[in-house]
Amino acid sequence: MTKLKKVSEYIFEIPKEDKMFVPGRIYASDSMIEDILKDESLSQVKNAAYLPGIVKASIAMPDIHYGYGLPIGGVVATDVKGGVVTPGGVGFDINCGVRLIVFDIEADKVKGLDNLANKLFKEIPCGVGEGGKFKLSKKELEYVMTNGSKWAYKNGFASEEDLYSTESGGLLTGANPELISGRALERGYDQVGTLGSGNHFLEIGKVDEIFNQDIANRWGLSKGKLTLMIHSGSRGLGHQICSDYLKIFEKAVKKYGIEVKDIQLACAPIESEEGENYISALKCAANFAWANRQVLQHLAISAIASFLGLSDEKLKPRLIYDVAHNIVKFEKYKIDKKEKLLLVHRKGATRALFKGDDELPEKYKDTGQPVIIPGDMGRYSFVLCGGENAADLSFNSACHGAGRVLSRNAAIKRASNRNIAKELLDVGVYAKGRGKKSLMEEMPDAYKDVLEVVDVVDKLNIANKIAKLKPLCVIKG
Repeated sequence: MTKLKKVSEYIFEIPKEDKMFVPGRIYASDSMIEDILKDESLSQVKNAAYLPGIVKASIAMPDIHYGYGLPIGGVVATDVKGGVVTPGGVGFDINCGVRLIVFDIEADKVKGLDNLANKLFKEIPCGVGEGGKFKLSKKELEYVMTNGSKWAYKNGFASEEDLYSTESGGLLTGANPELISGRALERGYDQVGTLGSGNHFLEIGKVDEIFNQDIANRWGLSKGKLTLMIHSGSRGLGHQICSDYLKIFEKAVKKYGIEVKDIQLACAPIESEEGENYISALKCAANFAWANRQVLQHLAISAIASFLGLSDEKLKPRLIYDVAHNIVKFEKYKIDKKEKLLLVHRKGATRALFKGDDELPEKYKDTGQPVIIPGDMGRYSFVLCGGENAADLSFNSACHGAGRVLSRNAAIKRASNRNIAKELLDVGVYAKGRGKKSLMEEMPDAYKDVLEVVDVVDKLNIANKIAKLKPLCVIKG
């Protein structure tokens, strides 16, 4: 990585060499690069540049950190003709994502936030392997995997407006449950409406600052309003699908004579049987994740309404948007002045469509897509909109969060003699975690300052800041 070059402010490049098909490109500030160089994530950016069919660059967002195969914060687009798909470019938690809901109530009027946190903790299943109240038959689970948020709508957990405010309408067509292992089905049958563990969370907060009053008004983001943010994914079902297909792809690289720099980037041609099967299986997990977050929204709103003694109608909950973080999707872009169909891998990256894009629902045509960027538990999160340069610089992708600076083990070690819950309470945040170490793993020190991260994408016009949110109470698995 000694050859890392600064191309311009906020843009660094790993020059193309050897058998790399494209250069590596990193979006970051000078100070952030110092932290990025401390792990092996830039080597992973370079490794991805050797993938057959990759176009333009192997890209990393400012929240980049070391992951499995592709770094978290990585974006890779491959040409459908001759290109490959790699599970390592998506990750184990398929369609891990986040959604933001705003209520028509002032946050300052909500008293007893500690009791609200306790109620949410009681009502929302969270933790490693934790199942929920919904036990689905094989037939119904298959319906969830092929219908996504539409299953939630059919069963009264979503409004039609919720579907319009979810990326891809909460559904990727072409999912085939016959390509899912029995073990994956076993792990998923009781996990719709569950939060999970790790960095997944449910957070009550408030709109703290407005940067673009016009767009904030259109979206209903008023300073002081109560908010709800949910971060979860496809749980054990998605994890198992990734594990199953990694084994298949490790054989596929030999079958198709593909050289990879890291077996964690094992891949197969997009148009091969293995590639097509994986994409269909991934869609099952993605649809499951959207249904999961929609049910979590329903459970959380019901708990909040009950706690406040108000009806859902009085709260007027409104889903601002739901975005996927770990996903692969077919999208069209101009490459060398020719429109091409690409397969865009986003791993720890958020789609960010500029205003006027054909995929945007009508209500976002004039503003661009809401981009939800959570920070850590103790500071702030941000709402942005898709920027003018997103298509050209990052295949319509932005950062997805703050990005870790400490591994979970390193965070636990640093927090060993500290009371993280009390530290958070001292800054006005009530936090509850299921496991003894969950708050230690996710303490604010373990993450970059998300303000620095969003400033990079804002200044590059990949996504532009609309509002800042402040956390008030958080529950974690």
